[in-house]
Amino acid sequence: MTPAGPQDATGRDPRIHVDLRHLLRLGNGARSLSLLPRQPAHSVLNGRHASKLRGRGLNFEELRGYQTGDDIRTIDWKVTARTGKPHVRVYTEERDRPTLVLVDQRMSMFFGSRQYMKSVVAAEAAAIAAHRLLAQGDRVGGLVFGDSTIAEHRPIRSPGALYRLLASMAEANQRLHAQARATAPDTLNRVLQAASRIAKTNYLVLVFSDFDGTDETTEPLIRRLAQNNDVLLFSVTDTLGRTLPARFRLVASDGELQAELDGSADDTRQRLQDMLTGRLDRVAGWARKYGLPFLPLDTDAPALEQLHRLFGHARGPR
Repeated sequence: MTPAGPQDATGRDPRIHVDLRHLLRLGNGARSLSLLPRQPAHSVLNGRHASKLRGRGLNFEELRGYQTGDDIRTIDWKVTARTGKPHVRVYTEERDRPTLVLVDQRMSMFFGSRQYMKSVVAAEAAAIAAHRLLAQGDRVGGLVFGDSTIAEHRPIRSPGALYRLLASMAEANQRLHAQARATAPDTLNRVLQAASRIAKTNYLVLVFSDFDGTDETTEPLIRRLAQNNDVLLFSVTDTLGRTLPARFRLVASDGELQAELDGSADDTRQRLQDMLTGRLDRVAGWARKYGLPFLPLDTDAPALEQLHRLFGHARGPR
């Protein structure tokens, strides 16, 4: 847990918990970000080997006779053969795109050895993305989940819908505390199932999580979700979870029982390291397998600064 630090007007340390007012203010810094298919030159979603966003879908408008200048790829060959005259299918781009933001606020996220809790970074990053998606004209919804609760918000294009989504994030974040107990290890899979039920096709799905609780059921759920949608996996990690020090003593608790772990033994430290990094290696492997962007976030810096760096704005917002 992070040490005591600066407090906001309510007496809350913003590195440990976020409130609704803070999440609402994050919209100002999101203006230079882009979650559209055309990305800045230095964005992690750009480049020859990067996974591309497909963007908004197309609505069929009409079938009409071919005119000079029409793209021959739009010719409907069946109708052309039946009528003896060339016909084309006319499409228009959808005016908006439905988005689901999956925000992990389980007890596994209530940890941070540096500046911020993982839960804070996830909530801030998800809020910034939601602000930007609504501003670019998309419908925004989400699933905000703790160990025993899932708040579902269907995608709607309105400031009110964004407000309710951010309020759920703040409420879930403020329920986290040191004495709380993690109760449902399958929550992530249940959330992915719910996302697949909602996101049938051409959704943008953003997952902000440490991916704790992945198992053999998780991969097919991610594959199913990615078949007809764009899926971005934001992995939220802590430095201590990635690289354990050579010698340490750690007290771990599930909210009721606690145990002290001696990391001075090489085999103990290695088992802990494998446990902490194994799930992320597994999820990263699935991302490569299905061509999904796997975007790292950590607890060392504000979420806005990290998102600007990931999406090609190295200097951050002006």
